[in-house]
Amino acid sequence: MLQYLLDLIIGLGIGFIAGLLGVGGGFLIVPTLVLLGEPIHLAIGTSLACIVLSSLSASITHIRRGAVLYRVVLLKEIFSVPFAVLGAYLSSLIAGEKLKLIFALLLLYLAYKMARREGGIEENGGEIHNSRVPIVGILSGLVSGLLGISGGVLNVPLFHTFVGMPMRYAVGTSSFALFFTALAGAIEHYQLGQVDVHTAVLLAPGLIIGGRLGALTAHSVHPETLRRAFAGVLILVALKMLL
Repeated sequence: MLQYLLDLIIGLGIGFIAGLLGVGGGFLIVPTLVLLGEPIHLAIGTSLACIVLSSLSASITHIRRGAVLYRVVLLKEIFSVPFAVLGAYLSSLIAGEKLKLIFALLLLYLAYKMARREGGIEENGGEIHNSRVPIVGILSGLVSGLLGISGGVLNVPLFHTFVGMPMRYAVGTSSFALFFTALAGAIEHYQLGQVDVHTAVLLAPGLIIGGRLGALTAHSVHPETLRRAFAGVLILVALKMLL
């Protein structure tokens, strides 16, 4: 009974953060599963299965609030899905230390850009550069498959600072896009025998409820607060990668 309660609390916490910031929560799920005794490759695959649940739950709320740009999702996923599958395959072949270093430095740069972003884009809107979306798709797909963390860690800051989307649209669109990217990676890991279905099922209720609550909260906080909170998360993830 205690284990079920612990899984519910873990799922709620991770799901809430995922829904609030438009990420899948893999940067929390993977280390948590490793601490609970899961081998790293099994933790990565199970993480992606969990992201499918949290992102789907959050997406429903973001869609109802009109914060999902479907054209961006389609364009991004055309590139993300195959690169997520490639990343999942390569994860069993590549030692990821150098990749983690490069990724951590990229996250620190994006955190700086997010923290210093001018607020005008939130109120007045700006040009959305659809031609840049495929680059976001390739990067987030590879990262999702290789490291088992949410492609949303890249989606949101790149959507906001590189593509030019207002923050709430970046979060909502990322959540919906993550469902498809994570699903592709999870299927590939499952075929490789790297998904703990039992653990994913135990975490599912918390992830689903937490994802919805987080998404609702995202639409009630100021965009600048949301942006700075995301910058803080990027710094924490980068430090985790470096340590």
